[in-house]
Amino acid sequence: MDFTPFYVTFKLATLTTLILFVIGVPLGYFMAFSKWKGKVLLESVLMLPIVLPPTVLGFYFLQFLGPSSGFGGFFESTFGFSLAFTFPGILLGSLIFCTPFMLTPIINGFRGIPKNMIESTYLLKKSRKSALWYVYLPYIKKNLLNGILLTFAHTIGEFGLVLMIGGKMADTNVASVAIYDEMNAMNYDKVHVYAAILLGISFILILSLLLFTRKSNQTRVA
Repeated sequence: MDFTPFYVTFKLATLTTLILFVIGVPLGYFMAFSKWKGKVLLESVLMLPIVLPPTVLGFYFLQFLGPSSGFGGFFESTFGFSLAFTFPGILLGSLIFCTPFMLTPIINGFRGIPKNMIESTYLLKKSRKSALWYVYLPYIKKNLLNGILLTFAHTIGEFGLVLMIGGKMADTNVASVAIYDEMNAMNYDKVHVYAAILLGISFILILSLLLFTRKSNQTRVA
C-alpha cells in the first residue's frame, strides 16, 4: 500500500493553513476595522472561491500561469520551474481556493469584538500592535481555530482544483486524486483504505471543532 498521497496531502494542507493564517490575521484585521470604501469589492473578490467551482479556478490558473502563457513562460524562464503540474502550483491554487475558509471566521471574530473592549484599548493608549496581540487575538481564539480547522479540512478534501493544476505527478498526487485513480483502476481494496483514512481524519477534525466551540461557549457564559 502506497501512502505517499497522504504525505503530499498533509504537506499541502499544513503549508496552506500556516501561510493563510499568517496572511489572514492582518488581512482580517484590516477588513474588519478599515474604513476604506473599496474593501467591499476586495472582500467580494477574496470570497469568490466559496461559490466558484474549483474547476473554473483551475482552468484560469492554467490559462494565466501555465507554461504556454506569457506570465507562466516568464516565471519558468526566470525561476527555473513551472507552476503548472508542480507542488508549488497546487500550493498556490490551494491558497487562493482556501482563502475564504480562513478569512471569514477571522473577520467575523474581529467584527464581533465588543465596542467597549475596543474603546478601552484607546483609553489605555495601547498601540494597535499591542491591542491586537494581547487583547483582540485572545478574544477571537475560537474564530482562529475555526479558520485553521476549516482550511486544513478543505485542503484535504480538494479534488478538481488539484487534479487540473497538478495532474497526476508524484509530488502532486494527493489522496483525493489517488482515490479517483484507484477507483478507475477498480482497485477497490486500496479505495477502501484511502477512503477510510480520509473519513476518520475528517471526523476527528469536525469533532475537535465542535468540542472546542462548545467549550468556548460554556466559558463565555460562565
